[in-house]
Amino acid sequence: MRPTSPLSLLACATLAAGAVVALPGAAATAAPTRLEAERAPAVCDGTIDADHTGHTGTGFCNGRNALGAAVTFTVDAPQAGSAAVTVRFANGTTTARPADVTVNGAAAASASFGPTGTWATWTTATFTVPLRQGGNTVRLSPTTAAGLANIDHLDADTGTTPPPSGPVLYAAPDGTEGASGTLSDPTTLTSALARVTPGGTVYLRGGTYRSARTVTIPADADGRPGDRTELFAHPGETPVLNFAAMAEDPANRGLALHASYWHVRGLVVEHAGDNGIFVGGSDNVIERTVTRFNRDTGLQLSRSASTTPREQWPARNLVLTARSHDNADSDGEDADGFAAKLTVGPGNVFRHAVAHNNIDDGWDLYTKTDTGPIGAVTVEDSLALHNGTLSDGTQNASGDRNGYKLGGEDIAVDHVVRRSIAYRNGKHGFTYNRNPGTMTVSDNVSVDNAQRNFSFDAGTSVFRNNTSCRTGGGTNDKTVGDADGSNQFWTGANGPRCSAYGGTLAWSFAADGRLVVTFGGTAATP
Repeated sequence: MRPTSPLSLLACATLAAGAVVALPGAAATAAPTRLEAERAPAVCDGTIDADHTGHTGTGFCNGRNALGAAVTFTVDAPQAGSAAVTVRFANGTTTARPADVTVNGAAAASASFGPTGTWATWTTATFTVPLRQGGNTVRLSPTTAAGLANIDHLDADTGTTPPPSGPVLYAAPDGTEGASGTLSDPTTLTSALARVTPGGTVYLRGGTYRSARTVTIPADADGRPGDRTELFAHPGETPVLNFAAMAEDPANRGLALHASYWHVRGLVVEHAGDNGIFVGGSDNVIERTVTRFNRDTGLQLSRSASTTPREQWPARNLVLTARSHDNADSDGEDADGFAAKLTVGPGNVFRHAVAHNNIDDGWDLYTKTDTGPIGAVTVEDSLALHNGTLSDGTQNASGDRNGYKLGGEDIAVDHVVRRSIAYRNGKHGFTYNRNPGTMTVSDNVSVDNAQRNFSFDAGTSVFRNNTSCRTGGGTNDKTVGDADGSNQFWTGANGPRCSAYGGTLAWSFAADGRLVVTFGGTAATP
């Protein structure tokens, strides 16, 4: 055992399906806490055996041989910090039995549990993992069908004073978990997120942060109203969160923000196995992010879990000066640029955002009968272009390929879409998509989309001062609802306003974050 350390640690463990865990631990004032695998509170999904000598206690856990079987430990730590976790194991085979280690749902470590020669030869593996103050869930999941090694016991001990929490922490791609988190001694991204205090700031230094596991900000890590917790790029630098090691899977999101009152700014998130950035919390600001090459929608707002009650659906989030492009799933029908769909509350806003070259839609506000109406979403001062075709020319016939898809399954939601542009998307520019609500559609421009520039076949939406143009032939617009003479829709010929939208489109973000769109070098003012 390790010597006494300065923080008490209470731990209880649940062993499920024969997985070996390397735990996160918090600092301890007492001797290391030993958890014998063969007796309560540990639970072994397998058999408790004693036929191989050298174990401690009365036996060991011989878990089932199964992929994804888990050992779960619940560790109660009086304060946040790093803990050394030591697992005693035996592996009488000739190949390692690896496992993923997660703490509170976030990736913490990897364990190999290599061969020990015989089943009676025991050795240990030690991991350093972050714990937050209070209860922590630590999970070891085998990553092959062989399951885990035999597990004798687990010792949890911080060993040293915990790394500091604080209002300002720095992380870097080459940071270390136990580092102080200063500019000169940066820590890791996951350690900084576990240690930052509510209302504090994590600065990410530039470079590539590679991970095969979701980076999670859990629901109990809220910032404060009026004082959001910040996850910012270090000034003048570009941190890239790269998840290329992930397989395409709905569980494999990149950055998952389940907390509320956070401000995320300046990050690039790429190659996740599902959404690049997923937001399940409320009252967050996502600013100046780039989500690209992910295997589902680049940035999506939806409820955190199927059990999340409607009153906790994500609400009042602001996506600002964001770009989302070249997101593509293998089926070609799910990966949009941005989405606030299925299960979102009221007040979510997209402003000065650009969605381009995504395999499906630019924006998706889909609803379905199973979950009912969502809260009204506002999209303003934004741009959707070339959706349905990736930057390399790839297309998929399964994709919807719209610029702004505003509904689904005949459920009425009164969205607001204003001062936005749809340009050369693979199907419609703006489409109601079976949303019969009273949407406000005003001051928008739609140019040369493959089918209709404006497609609203039902509902009572209000249309004001919209402009539709084509450089060649195309399908007439359809706008069922309240459309007065301020609109210039396309019904076979361009109106006089189209002279302002005939040149080549270009776009950029101004220094203050505003989206600037030009046609033929002249700024567009929808």
